[in-house]
Amino acid sequence: MFHAKKLVLAHFWVAFIAFLGAILLGEWQMFVRSPLAAWVNNPEHYYRSVTAHGTVMAYVLPTLVAMGFGYAISELALKRPLVGLKWAWAGFWLVIAGTAMAAVTMALGRASVLYTFYPPMIASPFYYLGVVLVVVGSWFWVALMSINLRAWKKANPGAAVPLAMFGNVAGAYLWAWTSVGAAVEVLVLILPASLGLNDTINAGLARVFFSWTLHAIVYFWLMPAYIAFYTLVPRAIGGRLYSDTMGRVAFVLFLVFSMPIGIHHLFADPQVGAGFKFVHAAMTAMVSVPTLLTVFTIVASVEIAGRLRGGKGLFGWVKALPWDNPMMLAVTFSFVMLGFGGAGGIINMSYQLNETVHNTQWVTGHFHLIFAGAIVIMYFMIAYDLWPQLTGCGPLPRRLVSTQLWLWFVGMLVLSMPWHLVGLLGMPRRMAYFDYTHPDLRSQAWTVTASTLGGLLLVVSAFLLVYILATAGRRKAGPRPQPFSFSRMAHPDGHTPVLLNGFGLWVAMMIGLTLVNYGYPIFQLAVLKDASVPIIPIGGR
Repeated sequence: MFHAKKLVLAHFWVAFIAFLGAILLGEWQMFVRSPLAAWVNNPEHYYRSVTAHGTVMAYVLPTLVAMGFGYAISELALKRPLVGLKWAWAGFWLVIAGTAMAAVTMALGRASVLYTFYPPMIASPFYYLGVVLVVVGSWFWVALMSINLRAWKKANPGAAVPLAMFGNVAGAYLWAWTSVGAAVEVLVLILPASLGLNDTINAGLARVFFSWTLHAIVYFWLMPAYIAFYTLVPRAIGGRLYSDTMGRVAFVLFLVFSMPIGIHHLFADPQVGAGFKFVHAAMTAMVSVPTLLTVFTIVASVEIAGRLRGGKGLFGWVKALPWDNPMMLAVTFSFVMLGFGGAGGIINMSYQLNETVHNTQWVTGHFHLIFAGAIVIMYFMIAYDLWPQLTGCGPLPRRLVSTQLWLWFVGMLVLSMPWHLVGLLGMPRRMAYFDYTHPDLRSQAWTVTASTLGGLLLVVSAFLLVYILATAGRRKAGPRPQPFSFSRMAHPDGHTPVLLNGFGLWVAMMIGLTLVNYGYPIFQLAVLKDASVPIIPIGGR
């Protein structure tokens, strides 16, 4: 029996409703910046919208999806009721309260600082307190995932932790440590300034603390997608998981290599020395290893599915794949966008090449392909895959689901590819308005129009997602659905290494690498004299 159904459904519904609002804000931003509309003549409204869009997409949506999926995994993979259900609901309501507090503050125009906590711009304390509540609510989830794993291990001594739960707890531990940087920045540096206790702030130190969170959070975002790659995709398309061990290696490598890389976002900041910038650039390259392992393993698993369906020869298995299966479409689209976005990421992490694209629309295109493209499309599939278990509905309409995925894939490419082009031409990001009647900009006007049309496809796709989920209950369930299962291994009798059945070593390495790569810059900036600058309150205190 699935005891946490209502809890998981609550997380998904709030996540996708907030996502729908953020999508509309994003499309409005593209429209008012394009030649299709007259400028609204108030840049503050634009930045208010960007802040809300970014806050929902970066903090609310992925946090709620990871929490909801995590609770589902705990019950479905461990095959036991969730320990601490009341505490899980408490964490959920903290996230809701924080989201509401931050949303009202942003709507009132008192937090138009975007979603990156970069002083000296300082928002209302209610915005930061709202974000803090979201993070604290997510820490309830972290604790509960650890408690449930420990309880299962006690009841099953020596047994291999199911891969889905292993990845789930890895994501929880990564988030717990990742969020420490922004938490310290907000609680120690930003909130005192926002509350009027300080008139100055050590901006360099604050940005380093935020970089602790800024890039590692991406791997918290992708953990649910990667769990889906390994544990849902092979089963959904009728295949087998090529290697359980490879999945575990990928998850622990994300733990180790995700943290000490954030300073590559500060290449243009003079406060951080060139040596640590280089070290973080080199460490950023290492985080590609678990992704390459994952691509290899999932493609091999997909090939197994094709050959089980009768595919012959070198590439005959590709034709034999179930291309009418939405999961097959989703993983293909995700890998294509991951490939394009990852290639752009190599440019961003390069100490030299980054100078060409720093703070341009290229960066916007890159992270939309990675997060909004490769990751979010798998969020959709996680919800679709769980929905019959959560609601008792019948199978979701394949054609409608496939249409929704196609709209998202095409829309994301049409939205983001022009950004890469104009980014190379030097178009800055975060600009509220461009005069496309100017001779130097007239030739770039089509790119913004194209991105606006791509965004429109994304809006249609997002509404279709919510429609499919909302109307699922109208479809007859038919025969009682089979118990939920995760992907079967190609070699079920394989041995799970002891080091890949726990987290002690990997968490220690994660913490150690973080302290080595951040300890000295933080100490140096903390003791630097005359490092503080006057704050710039946004919207009044």
